[in-house]
Amino acid sequence: MIFNKAFLSKIALISSDILALLLAIILARMSNWAYDHSFGEAFLDWWWKERGDIRLMTFAILAAMVVGWFWGLGHYSGRKPFWDELKEILKALILIGVLDAALVYLGKWQFSRLWLLTTWFLALMLTPFMRLLTKRLLLRLGWWQRPTVILGAGNNAREAVSAILSEPLMGVEVIAFLATPEELVSSRVGVEYSASVLPLGEDPMLVLQGMGYPQVVVALDKGSLPGYEKLLRRLSAHYPDLMVIPSLRGLPLLGMEMTHFFSHDVLMLRVRNNLSRLGPQIFKRIFDIVASSFLLLLLSPLFVYLSWRIRRGGGTAVYAHARIGKDGKIFNCLKFRSMVPDADKVLQNLLASDKLARAEWEKDFKLKNDPRITPIGEFLRKTSLDELPQLWNVLKGEMSLVGPRPVVEEELERYGDLTDHYLEVRPGITGLWQISGRSNIEYSDRVNLDAWYVQNWSLWYDLVILLKTVRVVVRCDGAY
Repeated sequence: MIFNKAFLSKIALISSDILALLLAIILARMSNWAYDHSFGEAFLDWWWKERGDIRLMTFAILAAMVVGWFWGLGHYSGRKPFWDELKEILKALILIGVLDAALVYLGKWQFSRLWLLTTWFLALMLTPFMRLLTKRLLLRLGWWQRPTVILGAGNNAREAVSAILSEPLMGVEVIAFLATPEELVSSRVGVEYSASVLPLGEDPMLVLQGMGYPQVVVALDKGSLPGYEKLLRRLSAHYPDLMVIPSLRGLPLLGMEMTHFFSHDVLMLRVRNNLSRLGPQIFKRIFDIVASSFLLLLLSPLFVYLSWRIRRGGGTAVYAHARIGKDGKIFNCLKFRSMVPDADKVLQNLLASDKLARAEWEKDFKLKNDPRITPIGEFLRKTSLDELPQLWNVLKGEMSLVGPRPVVEEELERYGDLTDHYLEVRPGITGLWQISGRSNIEYSDRVNLDAWYVQNWSLWYDLVILLKTVRVVVRCDGAY
């Protein structure tokens, strides 16, 4: 084979981006043509009507800049998580689109502004979509997979592989773990991930050479290997793109800054908790106010209909329950009523008479087959429509669109050392817990997800969580 799979994959990804940009400008022009009702005029004649030659030449240069930008970011050869790569794609396209608008304005070119805006709007839609399709095709062809060996077989390696494999579009194919003597005896990671577990040995390079020099990820537990620094130096000499996953847990990773000291093998990490700073807090609050106001207005007919349906069964439409908010303040969390009017009494009687139900309640403060739930309430819970009134809590400043799940005082005890993280922010209508399995995950995992969100907040992650929430709600994943 003249060209290897890596080269063909690179060509395929570049071609998909060029095709997406080409489709964007053509479809934008066609929509402009249809909008002006110039059906009597041939499309090609319409294309050249407003100096289409200059427009096409300018766009070709800008498209080349986009592809060059993506090349510099490593999109065609490196492997990045989907949402991180999407963020970089959108950022590049928006900035190049702004440059395009500036050129049109400064050059005083008489182009249709609708054509320009539609072109870059379609580019924002088509480029990620084409990239996604291309990577899935490359995976099916077996061209995008990258055989990978994990150095380590302990807890750090297990968590590293779990994180990497959660991003299938990265194409990482774990073929083996190289373990220390202690890990060879105790580790079950090979069984969990259907991969070989081999001894790290005195010279790991010999093992890697026998495997054809696969991609290497160093994920050793802290202190598990005495010659760790020596191993890293040797690996870095043979692997220009060596990946190292340090055993760091509980630190804010997003926005972490690295400082290097000239002539010293010392790396200083500066960690920042974004939501502990005033600027991000204000930005998040503005987003909450604008988004909740818009959604309350948009969904007002649905509010009226659901209120009417609930009241038909007796009782009030909206139910308020005390929850712990930011800084430990108690607030009334609003929900559409999904239970019978005397729900608390029914629960106490059930817990007193049913040991299995009491054990289930004490575990997660939830019951899978809850006798208190009404027929309309079951539908509301499955679709999460019962939480829509919390948009009012968001507008009032008691909650946020995205954040930790609001808890009662008894639940807060389960947060232990992570309680401060919960109290640092406003609880959210949705969050990492809701898009990670909801009621199907352990309570301790939910606590860790809430803490991770607080430490690693960004507006982009809020948008990602909101988008994923839509999919989870439509599929009714983990809801009861």
